[in-house]
Amino acid sequence: MLNRHVICQGKTKIIYQGPSQDTYIQYFKDDITAFNNKKHEVLEGKGILNNMISDFIMTGLSLAGVRNHLVKRLNMREQLVQAVSIIPFEVVVRNTVAGSFSKRYGIQEGDPLSQPLIEYFLKDDSLGDPMITDDHISLCGWASAQEIEDIQYLALRVNDFLLGIFYAAGIKLIDFKLEFGRLWDNETHAVILADEISPDTCRLWDMHTDRKLDKDIFRSESNEDLVATYREVAKRMGIKLMDQQSCSSQISEHRSVKLVNQED
Repeated sequence: MLNRHVICQGKTKIIYQGPSQDTYIQYFKDDITAFNNKKHEVLEGKGILNNMISDFIMTGLSLAGVRNHLVKRLNMREQLVQAVSIIPFEVVVRNTVAGSFSKRYGIQEGDPLSQPLIEYFLKDDSLGDPMITDDHISLCGWASAQEIEDIQYLALRVNDFLLGIFYAAGIKLIDFKLEFGRLWDNETHAVILADEISPDTCRLWDMHTDRKLDKDIFRSESNEDLVATYREVAKRMGIKLMDQQSCSSQISEHRSVKLVNQED
């Protein structure tokens, strides 16, 4: 850990240089944030669960033919991923009215949409991550017309896949956020899925009760145990979880890494 080179550190992850120039190591922290980092806590074990859930989903997407940056999960907190140049906007896919969409248009939360809706948001906390359109993206040079088309196609493929696996777990996929990156090969590149897919980036409701199983628990000041809820999601998906001793070891390692980064 002491010799690792930090590429960047975000709200919930640290990206280190990988064993080769074309790889990174993605480390999942226990931090959770909301409202552009105005609310922030550290919940022990959350990063472990997000790592395992995202690994499960990304591996499944690879098998389904959706290219993404995951190479393999290294341990309970880390993934080896392909080095990509992140495209500077988030892609949100909505299946049901909820969250900001409900507030923006005054539509009842929980109403199903007749077809999946794709929205784009510029990744810029200082501007409040404003919603943008295809034209904004093209005119500002954030992505080409072909890249936008590729992103839309991949986003809908991911949606189809996630709807299926969450339905099998008794969970409704309300909406979710994706990030994409450019994977360069000399002068050419491909657009592939990057970042993570977890209850931090998805809005998930119980199929029968509409109980929230995602980060909205943290946003809403609920008294529910968010880590226990994420653990429930993982178990429903059939993900094998570690024993308590392994979990404690991984939490201790996270604390050590945090201290090393503070000293740097």
